[in-house]
Amino acid sequence: MTKLVSPHGGGNLKPLLLDGPALDAECKRAAGLPKITVSSREKGDLLMLGIGGFTPLDGFMGHDDWRGACDRYTLTNGLFWPIPITLSASKRDADAIKTGSEIALADPDNGDILATLQVTEKYNIDKAHECQTVFRTTDAAHPGVKMVMEQGEVNLAGPVKVLSQGGFPEKYGAMYMTPAQTRAVFDANGWATVAAFQTRNPMHRSHEYLAKVAIEVCDGVLVHSLLGNLKPGDIPAGVRTEAIAVLIEKYFVQKTVVQSGYPLDMRYAGPREALLHAVFRQNYGCSHLIVGRDHAGVGKYYGPFDAHSIFDEIPRGALETKPIKLGLTFWCYRCAGMASSRTCPHDEKDQLQVSGTQLRQWLSEGQTVPAEFSRPEVLEVLRAYYASLG
Repeated sequence: MTKLVSPHGGGNLKPLLLDGPALDAECKRAAGLPKITVSSREKGDLLMLGIGGFTPLDGFMGHDDWRGACDRYTLTNGLFWPIPITLSASKRDADAIKTGSEIALADPDNGDILATLQVTEKYNIDKAHECQTVFRTTDAAHPGVKMVMEQGEVNLAGPVKVLSQGGFPEKYGAMYMTPAQTRAVFDANGWATVAAFQTRNPMHRSHEYLAKVAIEVCDGVLVHSLLGNLKPGDIPAGVRTEAIAVLIEKYFVQKTVVQSGYPLDMRYAGPREALLHAVFRQNYGCSHLIVGRDHAGVGKYYGPFDAHSIFDEIPRGALETKPIKLGLTFWCYRCAGMASSRTCPHDEKDQLQVSGTQLRQWLSEGQTVPAEFSRPEVLEVLRAYYASLG
């Protein structure tokens, strides 16, 4: 009997990925359907629908659910959902599709068919409205805004049957786990409370500190790496996961940490994305989400702790997964150890705070990185990567 939190919506996991004879039959049928190539972001959403990460959704949202997610965090059936999950097409392609018909959805990377969609609705949206509500800006320099503004003119809604995991299991092996698989690992470990640590970067001393604080209050931590696309200049997933693995091996108690990855692209939606992270971490079996400084942020679009306060604004009971709100973390020379803005009374001149930009510059130029910022084994992995760039 599991002691873990229930999947979102209070029921069971709802993976939409077919298998066995049903998969074979749908693949044959899909080959004869009209085909639309999805975007990278839509591919990630499809894969999460397939593996049950977006339980209990059954496909891409219609207009009323799109509006509800944007304006009220709530779908027409009352389900809490903080970011629209939608599929777009060009007007030309949408005009050729009849409502009620079925289409195949193709992988943008290789053209393979990822899923079939029964089109129940075609609709236009106010893209600027989605951007303002989800990203709090319509600035085209924001990568999430750019993503929305460049999508097709027409949204297609309806239930999907997912036929593939998009190559992620083959590429990442045991690192890539579905919600059913992480839940099985947590159950085998005897865990009831699990904190998710969201990361799109290698883990340095500050991240290690956050994870260990969570281990003090939960049975274990899921270090959950984003495996989809990032913005230019970010460190690739394979390098990040290697660096995290060596950190876990050398500096954590065995069986207190599980490392895994999930197939989404970053949206850089800041507070809203923190809520989405909590939703799908609940499906992965996590009772808590570590929310640090500038969670899922980019540039100066969000306040450093806006992702903390948004959890206080949502309806009571909307999520079983709760935030662990932690301040800015750093090495303090006067405290002689890791500390946070909540625990350290000293001035910034006594604190070692390194930006991602500064770290990347040090690594790319082969400069010394302070030992108080990063474990040497992690730096060894990162230096090898930067050396390979030539």
